[in-house]
Amino acid sequence: MIQKIFFKAFLMTIFLFSISAMAQELPSKPKNIILMIGDGMGLAQITAAMTVNGNNLQMERFTQIGLQKTHSSDNYVTDSGASGTAMATGEKTYNGAIGVDTAGNPLPTILEYAEKHGKATGLVTTCAITHATPAAFIAHVPNRSSYEDIAADFLKTDIDVFIGGGLKHFRQRADGKDLTLELEESGYRVVYEKGELIDVTSGKLAGLLYDVHPPKYSEGRGDILLHASMKAIGILNMDPDGFFLMIEGSQIDWGGHDNDINYIVDETIDFDRVVGQVLDFAEKNGETLVIVTADHECGGLGLNGGDMSGKTVDAGFTGDQHTAVMVPVFASGPGSEVFRGIYENTGIFFRMMEAFGFDPAQ
Repeated sequence: MIQKIFFKAFLMTIFLFSISAMAQELPSKPKNIILMIGDGMGLAQITAAMTVNGNNLQMERFTQIGLQKTHSSDNYVTDSGASGTAMATGEKTYNGAIGVDTAGNPLPTILEYAEKHGKATGLVTTCAITHATPAAFIAHVPNRSSYEDIAADFLKTDIDVFIGGGLKHFRQRADGKDLTLELEESGYRVVYEKGELIDVTSGKLAGLLYDVHPPKYSEGRGDILLHASMKAIGILNMDPDGFFLMIEGSQIDWGGHDNDINYIVDETIDFDRVVGQVLDFAEKNGETLVIVTADHECGGLGLNGGDMSGKTVDAGFTGDQHTAVMVPVFASGPGSEVFRGIYENTGIFFRMMEAFGFDPAQ
């Protein structure tokens, strides 16, 4: 009897020691953060894509789930500039603002904090890189339509990788400047086609792959979001201090504006494929926090019926603009537990800062 008790105590000691060792091995804070934004992606958009994709999405792999409130400082219904700025800076601002407060003063972004702390940084998108959401993480202009000013702001930072459209705003400018030449002088490898990305394995990369916006996924864009995202991760992950990367699936929103359920579903599934590959990287890496959210919902999408076996949905829309409903937040990796609950979109910034261990006052 004494031997059995001793043996059980011995096994319990080993078990507790193993749990303690595992806890010590897991990092309490992430070295890297990958923030993924499905522009215009609400729960209905996710559900529609899940249905058409055989009742399955990569987003189902997340276990830490929250909701964020999206209103801007001056409007119940936000635009992408204000919501992007709130997530990037932790401060609500007016619709149309890019990286500035309600008085037009520049606000430091999470990307800039990451640079200040020696981390590599990147942006990847399926729209012009100068469009509202990516711009909110790197530029500081009072009007989101000031695309040429936004392009110029890229040269005021140390961003390591950015890939999207928007070549026109760097090269065909009212001031006559060719910012692609200035990018090259600053050490960037500037590429203009998807195939050219293959040859770039390190260093600074500016991928300006389209004159303005990429085409729809259904019109031949292909897997550029996946390819560009994994290229960015591969380069950024070489930095020993870690990295911050924002990846945007931009055109889910445009499908909402068009009241086109097929457009929405195609773009959401394309975005979700990237989510899956990012999660695979993060799980293998062990030091990466992955956050998936939206800046707002678009179209007031409702699912009035559908067929799981037939992979179809009966969609309806309340309008063709953004709506004020809360949007989901999914998180995985070290520090992900703080993303549970309901909070303002500014909370995305403060939770990322907390995860990185950055002090906003410094």
